[in-house]
Amino acid sequence: MLKDNKKITHGDLVNVFFRSMPLEWTWNFERQQHMGYSFAINPILKKLYGDDKEKLKEALQRHLEFFNTTPAVSTVILGINIAMEENHVLNNETDTNPMRNIKAALMGPFAGIGDSIIWGTLRIIATSVGAALALEGNILGPILFLIIFNIPHYLMRYYGLMSGYKMGSGVLKKVEKSGLMPSVSYGLAILGLMVVGAMTASLVKLNLGINIGTSENPILLQGVLDSIMPGLAPLGITYLIYWLLGKEISINYILLGITLVGILGSYFGIFV
Repeated sequence: MLKDNKKITHGDLVNVFFRSMPLEWTWNFERQQHMGYSFAINPILKKLYGDDKEKLKEALQRHLEFFNTTPAVSTVILGINIAMEENHVLNNETDTNPMRNIKAALMGPFAGIGDSIIWGTLRIIATSVGAALALEGNILGPILFLIIFNIPHYLMRYYGLMSGYKMGSGVLKKVEKSGLMPSVSYGLAILGLMVVGAMTASLVKLNLGINIGTSENPILLQGVLDSIMPGLAPLGITYLIYWLLGKEISINYILLGITLVGILGSYFGIFV
């Protein structure tokens, strides 16, 4: 049974709101926004686990896992995660997979929504208004651009965090009472893997320029692979990198190897 006594205050959430601003300042190719996410939620984790250094360490590590979404909507996921961490402590739970799975499951769909609203709509509106005035030499051009873009952006961040925290608590109570938590966790894990798989297909690019045969109409190897399964070459590269990571090869060496192979492959016409 979930307990109603809360550890997290409104002031704690406001602190997280401000700490979420530099989400992408430490963006990197390995885990992308993970350091910014951990920085934002760090005060909450210290408040919940501060007396238990080992659990605090584990909590920080699980929030240093891969994360990437539109920054403006990231606070919704932060709010849900905060509520889940709080309930995890209040009820002395041992399963930490739900906190991991919810991030993996939501970051993809939220990125789609956030990109459409922020980059596809709000930024275009702000730019069109600001650029029109700026072309006329009006100083209000850049000012209005910043106002039109940032006010909705920050409101979305703030209320997204508060709504995510309230929604997280409410959802957890209903799921806990129904006894569906194991099924929900399993479903979120599957959804998270689907998101990662979709990201692999859309972000990993590899086109082979190797021809089969020496006739006037040689067969392009890339066409053969695409006829078997589109994206087969990128999938193979992904599995190769996954295998190397399993062998505990440093990510820095892997990135260096990808860079060198890409340069040499392009130079000799292996990749196009």
